[in-house]
Amino acid sequence: MKTNQSSQSCMLNLVLGSKVWVEDRELAWAEAEVINVDNEKVTARTEKGRKIVVVPYSNVHPRDTDVLPGGVDDMTKLAYLHEPGTYTGNILIAVNPFAKLPHLYGGHMMEQYRGASLGELSPHVFAVADSSYRAMINEGQSQSILVSGESGAGKTETTKLIMQYLAYMGGRAATDGRTVEQQVLESNPLLEAFGNAKTVRNDNSSRFGKFVEIQFDNSGRISGAAIRTYLLERSRVVQVTNPERNYHCFYQLCASEDAEKFKVRDSKRFHYLNQSECFELAGINDEKEYLRTRRAMDIVGINFEEQDGIFRTLAAILHLGNIEFDPGMEYDSSVPKDNQSMLHLQNASDLLMCDAALLRETLCTRIIVTREGNITKTLDPESAAINRDALAKTVYSRLFDWLVDKINRSVGQDSNSTTRIGVLDIYGFECFKNNSFEQFCINLANEKLQQHFNQHVFKMEQEEYTREEINWSYIEFIDNQDVLDLIEKKPFGIVALLDEACMFPKSTHETFATKLFQHFKNNRRFKKPKLSTTDFTIAHYAGEVTYHTDLFLEKNRDYVVAEHQALLMSSRSPFVAELFSLSSEDSTKSSSKLSSVATRFKQQLQLLMDILGTTEPHYIRCVKPNNENKPGKFDNPSVLHQLRCGGVLEAVRISCAGYPTRRTFDEFLARFGLLAPDVLVGNYNERAATEELLKRMKLSNYQIGKSKVFLRAGQMAELDARRAEVLYAAAKAIQRRFHTYIARKHFLAMHRAAVQIQAYWRGHLGRLLYEERRREVAAIMIQKVVRMWQLRKSFLSARKAALMIQACLRLFFLRQEKQRILAANAATKIQAKWKAWVCFRRYKQLQKSAIAFQCAWRSRVARKELRSLRMAARETGALQEQKSKLEKRCEELTLRLQLEKRLRIDVEESKSIELGKLQSTLMEMQQQIEALGAEIVEERETNKMLSGQLSSLVKVRPTLEASELKNQKLTKENERLRMVISTLETKLVEAEKELSETKKENEKMLQKSKEAESRICKVQETLQRLEEKMSNLESENQVLRKQVLSVSPTSTLTDRTKPTMQQRTPDICRLTNGEIKSWQASPIQNSAYHSGSLSQFEQRRQRVLTDRQQDNQEALLQCITKDVGFSHDKPVAACIIYKCLLNWHAFESDRTDIFDRITETIGTIVEGQESNIMLAYWLSNTSTLLFLLQRNLKPSGISSTPQRRPSPSPSLLSRMAQSLRPPSSVRSMPTNSVLTGLEVLRHVEAKLPALLFKQQLTAFVEKLYGMLRDNLKKEISPLLTACIQAPRTSRVGMVKGQSRSPSATSSSQHLLSSHWHSIINSLNELLNTLRCNHVPPFLICKIFTQIFSFINVQLFNSLLLRRECCSFSNGEYVKAGLTELERWIHETTEKYAGRAWDQLSYIRQAVGFLVVNQKPKKSLDEITHDLCPVLSIPQLYRISTMYWDDKYGTHSVSPEVIASMRKLMTDESNSSSNNSFLLDDDSSIPFSVEDISKSFSDIDLSGIDPPSMLCENAAFHFLQAVPE
Repeated sequence: MKTNQSSQSCMLNLVLGSKVWVEDRELAWAEAEVINVDNEKVTARTEKGRKIVVVPYSNVHPRDTDVLPGGVDDMTKLAYLHEPGTYTGNILIAVNPFAKLPHLYGGHMMEQYRGASLGELSPHVFAVADSSYRAMINEGQSQSILVSGESGAGKTETTKLIMQYLAYMGGRAATDGRTVEQQVLESNPLLEAFGNAKTVRNDNSSRFGKFVEIQFDNSGRISGAAIRTYLLERSRVVQVTNPERNYHCFYQLCASEDAEKFKVRDSKRFHYLNQSECFELAGINDEKEYLRTRRAMDIVGINFEEQDGIFRTLAAILHLGNIEFDPGMEYDSSVPKDNQSMLHLQNASDLLMCDAALLRETLCTRIIVTREGNITKTLDPESAAINRDALAKTVYSRLFDWLVDKINRSVGQDSNSTTRIGVLDIYGFECFKNNSFEQFCINLANEKLQQHFNQHVFKMEQEEYTREEINWSYIEFIDNQDVLDLIEKKPFGIVALLDEACMFPKSTHETFATKLFQHFKNNRRFKKPKLSTTDFTIAHYAGEVTYHTDLFLEKNRDYVVAEHQALLMSSRSPFVAELFSLSSEDSTKSSSKLSSVATRFKQQLQLLMDILGTTEPHYIRCVKPNNENKPGKFDNPSVLHQLRCGGVLEAVRISCAGYPTRRTFDEFLARFGLLAPDVLVGNYNERAATEELLKRMKLSNYQIGKSKVFLRAGQMAELDARRAEVLYAAAKAIQRRFHTYIARKHFLAMHRAAVQIQAYWRGHLGRLLYEERRREVAAIMIQKVVRMWQLRKSFLSARKAALMIQACLRLFFLRQEKQRILAANAATKIQAKWKAWVCFRRYKQLQKSAIAFQCAWRSRVARKELRSLRMAARETGALQEQKSKLEKRCEELTLRLQLEKRLRIDVEESKSIELGKLQSTLMEMQQQIEALGAEIVEERETNKMLSGQLSSLVKVRPTLEASELKNQKLTKENERLRMVISTLETKLVEAEKELSETKKENEKMLQKSKEAESRICKVQETLQRLEEKMSNLESENQVLRKQVLSVSPTSTLTDRTKPTMQQRTPDICRLTNGEIKSWQASPIQNSAYHSGSLSQFEQRRQRVLTDRQQDNQEALLQCITKDVGFSHDKPVAACIIYKCLLNWHAFESDRTDIFDRITETIGTIVEGQESNIMLAYWLSNTSTLLFLLQRNLKPSGISSTPQRRPSPSPSLLSRMAQSLRPPSSVRSMPTNSVLTGLEVLRHVEAKLPALLFKQQLTAFVEKLYGMLRDNLKKEISPLLTACIQAPRTSRVGMVKGQSRSPSATSSSQHLLSSHWHSIINSLNELLNTLRCNHVPPFLICKIFTQIFSFINVQLFNSLLLRRECCSFSNGEYVKAGLTELERWIHETTEKYAGRAWDQLSYIRQAVGFLVVNQKPKKSLDEITHDLCPVLSIPQLYRISTMYWDDKYGTHSVSPEVIASMRKLMTDESNSSSNNSFLLDDDSSIPFSVEDISKSFSDIDLSGIDPPSMLCENAAFHFLQAVPE
């Protein structure tokens, strides 16, 4: 009856076009759309594969269409609770990525989740840890975090991350080198080494359960910890299947440097390890892991002797496994097989420090205690091997228990702690092909935890219903108490029957199975398989599991053989003896009395449940995405099976038992308001409107709470079906209108086409008629043209013949004339080339001489300058090495220049030789040409004569023939001469080319020499700067050296505060008012009377001067404590301080307290100051005073005429530095000339107090700068948070309804923009304050550059951490705010804002990506190079996956781009250690004293007006301007 009703309701809810989930073999559940509905089945089309599937109604579930493509973070937010998410209420689903993701678990991520409420940020294990810690602190109640999942799902790593976060939140300073949190964290690798092993599913599988209880004091700091372990897999020590491994510690020991010591070098020759072919893990170095385990032991508190005992015991276990047995001489006896077995027996006894013979007897015999006495029974080889394995398992189990107890004792427990957080890392529900006793115990623990989980979820549902004030008393929830009664209820539970069977020696697993079938044949949770007589099936909460009882009895017995106990208690090793010392628990065990593993495990579980019952639980379900342990692969059926086994879907069923669907009133109305539009007209009450809409839909059994509506299962689907019907009817109306529009549009197009075809046909007929007439006219024209062509052809042929005859005649005469002109031109060109070459050779000689003269003169000047510099060069410290490098560089450049000069001289010499050869060749050619010219002239004269006599000699034929032969010879000779001339011309052209190439090479050499000279100039400049720094540092070192030598250990405060006049000459004393008084030596100074009176007079005079100086200092300090303002845009306080110090010669004093008093006064004023006006005022004064000291002070040497070390061979660098060193400053000047010549006096020699004062001023400038910057950061930080979160208000207003007044919209927009205006107002306020106090623009620019960098970091990090901020509308809002900031920067000008706009590059490009159109069409190359070149691939991936369009409903980038980003991120994570996608704020000081000095222009102190209170004091008359 229930099935029919559910199918009918489902059939009513499904219509054409409904979005549903259908069952799929590969994907488990696939998204589909209904295309047909009949009585029994549904036909749907999948959205990804576009396949048509026909499924029954039971395999179809409705899908929430309002969910974004990326899903939801919390599964309880879904309309239909059959779709798995990431959170299920407060259960975190953690998926193992099978890859290292350091950017997701670093310190910056801990800081982001610190204090954030659960669900505010993306799901994360730190969110659950922070929620438990905050609940413990705020509510004072202990918490627990339960981590479960199958092997390889990441339980151990998740537990370590939780403990790491709790240590981060509750850590304290180290005491005695080790803190509690450090020891707790370091216990993880130690327990992993001894309790983890490689299995088929996981390379680092925990083979035990663990409960870590971290204790906190009243202040939330870790004060103690305790670790409890459950169900260690002891059988793995002696039996390993391929391709698994034994525990890690064995392989670490074999790979360590101590392997030779314990004789376990090769792991492949030990039986307990070579049962499997796997000896090494990919990417794991066992030798390094051994050192890590040793380091963890040191931190936990295990001393060296105990560590040695631990590894000796491990080595002994390995040697025990290699002992093999053969039958002995007696019946059913055994002896060691061979010498190798005896060797391993001896090694094991040596390592355990026990007797070898006694160990052999213990392994091969067994003592049976009877009433008559003890009976020694020999064991056959098989029993002896079992006895050996039992000893190995017992030793390893005791060793593991000792380690846990040692960790607990070392860490210590706080008995006064009232709040604790427990972290449970235990096996998840297991269902394999072969399930044995271990799976039975594991599933029992999971049943207990599931019952605790069900009670917790039921409690949360109760709190939700009570908070909303709805009736829920009739709701029933699921419970699994019947399964627990089946397993552990006495006296006929499975555990009780198993213990009873273990007590009888003759019991077998068949008799045990028979008892089970007899007692539980009517239990609905217990079943008997059809094909087995010893197996049984239990219907757990996650499904049915069939157990094999073959090894139940053996694995349930837990006892220690008495002979083993006695043997190891008698060991000479205190460590081994301590492992087997008798305790209260061990004393009750014997070989004849049963100790049940199941009962002990049940008691541990009950104790664990009692502890968890007093805490507030938090749940983490770890999921293994695939069985191949490959990153990026998601096996849907496997994950669905794990969710069912992990109880996640059980939580869904619990929620479905009540009201699975709950929506706030505004969300409900926004989705289903279209079913009753009249309800939403005008100003309506949301609760009343919701109730009215549900009444109209005729629903029942729903509940209306205070802020939400609660619906029963299936009611949301019914409302969606009606909503789909309304939308379907609207779609049909739209389609009908659209079809009408398309038909009319087609008709009009056909009509226009018919009219156009008719017009084209008429035009075609007209064109045919026109073509016929045109052809007639063309024929007549052709006939006329042909006749004309025939006549023209005959005329042109006759004309061509006449022209040809004329041309031949003219050509003959022109050739003769051209030959004459060519000969003359050739001679002229040869002469011109020769004259040009002579001039060029003269020019090059002069140029060469000039260059040589210049080089010689420059070398002489440089040597002279270097000789002068050599006397003043001082070499010290780290600059000596740089100085020698520069010398070598200069010498190399000099040698290179000389080499280039030599090359150039060689080239010029070779070229001069070549030019000489060419010149001689040209001379010979010229002579030949002249001779040929003479012959040509003679031949021409002969020809003329012969032509003149031709008429007279016609009659004489022989003479004529002879002359013709001579003419032919002359013609041949002329042709030969022409060939010679052409050859000479060719050689001349080649010579010209060589000359041009020579010119180019000379120019290149000249250019290289100029570049070498420019390099030398640059080196000289660099050398000058380094020499100045070197001299300053040397002077400061000498001053410090002198100060150390001059101050004695017994000097008092009075000695340190003596006036500065004691440091000057005794003949001249400068009074405070600038008056100079001189005492000349008396002629009777040798008398005692005069010397005594003179010393008393000097003491009184010095006392008076000291008192007067103290009064003047007090007056100056009182003046600067007041705001004396500015004069000519310069701070008065800084200027008068500098003038007074200069006038009092404080800079040249070795001992004075004026600097300390000024520093204390400024520090008192600035300390605790929060007013930006006062901070800006003193920033202006301190920076100006620091500039004056930096420009005008110079460290002095030890004496005025220091002794110079002889230097027999000064280096090039020292000679250059001597020429570039500036002259030394003036030591002393009269008082009146100090003010007038202030610009001339650029350097004052300063002693140690002055240098220390400059350093203190530098610290003040940096401190004031940082205070101003941090004040502005504190002021705009909450505004930045409001800016990135402000669009939430606007979106809520858009969802609640469309009937909003314009005034409400404008007020909302004003609220959104007010945050940005507040930031701009804060910037303007600080800018005006700094400018009014005349702070240097350089410092103002630096402040705003760092402020805009801070804005960029805050906005960008918030954008990446909050998914609701990565929307289209939020991008438009932030972009508008950034436009306001850009306008402010433009108005402020670059003088004060600098390049602040460039600091916003990250947030500008991120916001630009949010608002860009057609994101799916963008390629990865366009995004990374055009849109967002600054952003990294992890940052782009984060934005792309979190993006959602709340305005137009568009999608993010294509899946191909997402896959490419993921691949690049995987490659980067393997190659780099830090892939954080968040930015860090830079709080450093971005300038130095040299930068401040360069930013100032020279300050003229002559125009500064002193304050009135100093003008009235006669001692400060020197501050007033001196008239010219």
